[in-house]
Order: sequence, then C-alpha cells, then structure tokens
Amino acid sequence: MTQPPEPAYPQVPDLGTPPSPPPYPQEPSYPQAPAYPQAPAYPSPQEPSYPHPAPPQRTQTAQPPPIPPAPPVVPTTPPATHPHHLTLDQRRVHIAEHQRGADATAVGSLLLHLPNFLCSLFVVALPSLFLDSLGILLILVWLASGALVFHRPTESVIARRLLGLHHPLPQERALLEPVWREVTARAGVEADTYELWIEDSDSLNAVAAAGHIVGVTRFAMHQLPNGELAAVLAHELGHHVGGHAWSSLLGYWYALPGRMAWRFLRAFSRIVFAVSRAFSCFGVGMVLLVFGAFAVATISSLYGLPLLVLAMPYALAAVGRRAELRADQHAAALGFAPMLAAVLHKLHLAEQQQEAMAMARRGGVPVQESALSKLLSSHPDHYTRLHHLQPYLQPQPYPQHR
Repeated sequence: MTQPPEPAYPQVPDLGTPPSPPPYPQEPSYPQAPAYPQAPAYPSPQEPSYPHPAPPQRTQTAQPPPIPPAPPVVPTTPPATHPHHLTLDQRRVHIAEHQRGADATAVGSLLLHLPNFLCSLFVVALPSLFLDSLGILLILVWLASGALVFHRPTESVIARRLLGLHHPLPQERALLEPVWREVTARAGVEADTYELWIEDSDSLNAVAAAGHIVGVTRFAMHQLPNGELAAVLAHELGHHVGGHAWSSLLGYWYALPGRMAWRFLRAFSRIVFAVSRAFSCFGVGMVLLVFGAFAVATISSLYGLPLLVLAMPYALAAVGRRAELRADQHAAALGFAPMLAAVLHKLHLAEQQQEAMAMARRGGVPVQESALSKLLSSHPDHYTRLHHLQPYLQPQPYPQHR
C-alpha cells in the first residue's frame, strides 16, 4: 500500500532581529548639604596607670623520661630477710638407731640424786613398820611410779598443770613444725618422737621436760628468725637426746617424799621452838636435845648420807650447768652455732635490762650476787657459754686433696 502525502503547511515570514529597547533617563543630581563645623575636642583626663605585677611565668616542668619496658620476669629464689633465715628444704640424711640416751651428765645427775632417793625410801618405808605387807606394797608402787615420767597422759598433766604449757594452735603449728622437722632431720631423730608445746610468755625461753615434752615461748616463736628458733629447739632436743630431761625429772620425783618430810620437820620444829620459848629456857634446851639426838641417830644409821643432802643442791646445780653446755654443743654440731650465739646475746641483753630495772628500784644501788647464789645457778654465765661455742664459730679449713 502507498502512504498518503503529508499536507503542506504555510511558511512563517522572517521578521529579522528585534529592535533594542529605548534608553532610560538618568536620575537628576541634587545639591549637597553644607558642611557643619565639628565640635572642639576637649582633653579627656587620663586615668593614672598603676603598676601591675607581671604574671608569673610558667616554668615548663621537665617531663619524666619514657619508662623502658619491663624486663621479662625470671623466677628466682626470694632473698633471705635475715642472715639467720633457713630455707627449710627438709633434707633428711639418716635416722639414728637410738632416739634418746643417757650421757655422762645424765648418769651423774642420777648418782647425785641417790642420797635423796635413800632418804625418800626411808620416809616411804616408815609406814611399813605398822602396815606389814601393805607397807611393802606401798614401797613397790612408789618405785614403779617412776615409769610415769615416760607416760604420755601423765606428761600432758605435767605440761599443763606444772609447766603452764598448751598445745600449739593450727597457725602456730604451721609455723613451728617445719622448723622442728628441719632440726630433727639434721639430728637423725623422728620428729614425732617428741611433742611440741607452747608457753604464753613474752620472754625468750624454752623447756625440755619428762620424756617427750619440748616447749617454747610465744615470744621465741614469733620474734626470732626461723634459724634462731631452730637453734633453740636444737638445744632442747640436745637435752632429750642426752637424757638430761628425764633423768632430772626422775631424780626430782624420787626425792619428793624426802623433801616433803624435811619441810614438815622444819615447820614442826618452828612450832615446837616457839611453844618452848613461851615457857622457859629449859624447854628450849629440851627441844634442841631431842632434835640433836634424832640427827645423830639418823646420821649414824644412814652412814652420814643426810650430810650429803646438804651439799646436793650445789652439786646438782653444777651438773645442770654442764648439761646446758652439752645441749649447746649438740645444737652447734647440727650447724646452728651462729644462731645460738645470737640467741645467747639476746638473753644476755635481757638479763642486763632486768638488772638495770632492779638497780633503779633500789635507788641506783647495784645488785650484788653472792658466791653461793652463783654456785646454785642452773645455767652457766653468758661468757662461759660463748667460750664453749668458739670451736664451732671459727671457720673450718677446707680439706686439701692430694
């Protein structure tokens, strides 16, 4: 199919460029207003200038240098806080076959208690003159009672009632047992062979009693370095190993009836002497005659042993001083000589302070110790103990290998 032709539209005539708009008239110029004279300038009063302090200059503080990075932490052993501090490494070398014994000091103590024992036996045997077989049974029971020194329940009664001790609390046991095990390990003794006790005291002291009692004061446990505490415990262990503790208690136990009888006679004699003085001098003479005859009969029947009883306190004190030196040597042989010397120095300072206080109470008059009181002392003086420790305090030469 063919498309129809498009219709023809009429053409628009060309009108050309449009004419430009007519120019607008300019604004008329008006005359300017006359200039008025300016007002005269009056001088204004100036305010006085006051001096102002200069503001403080801020000094720039030096900034700290940058902190270098921390070095890597290397696990090391902490340094000891005291020269007498022990590491307590629990090195057990050997176990001794005999846990306790009796050295010459213990045997000498038993021999010196023999006169007291015979006097006590005489006192206990007196009822047998009237009780027949019951009196003999009483003597046997008294002789067998010495075994109670090693009886644990009896020792507990002695520790609590006579010595004023108590069992360690859990925190005290945690502090005391590691030191005690170090001491017993060096000595080759089982730690459980002996029992630890505590005394509530603020003084530096320790005690070894009966067969198994080892007591130490609360002051010594908390205030001493563990090395010095070990030296104190090693000293008390020396008393047990040497037999000093049980021999002295056994001698005291068997001498107790004689001591009680002696005290009774002293009290009775004072009463009789006071009553006789109320009557006449004749009564005093009769009392002296009766007691003199009794003394002569006793001395002759016991071969002079009562006379030895008068010298026993001095001899026993001498043996006790020797036992202390033996216990010091035992602690020094275990390696605690420097620690023990430090403890002895502290004890010496405490004694000097007590003497100074006693002198102050007496108005500055020094306290003079008699010769008899020195002979009755159970412990050697400070300088004697240090003198016996000197071989252990001196450095030992190294052996030369050939």
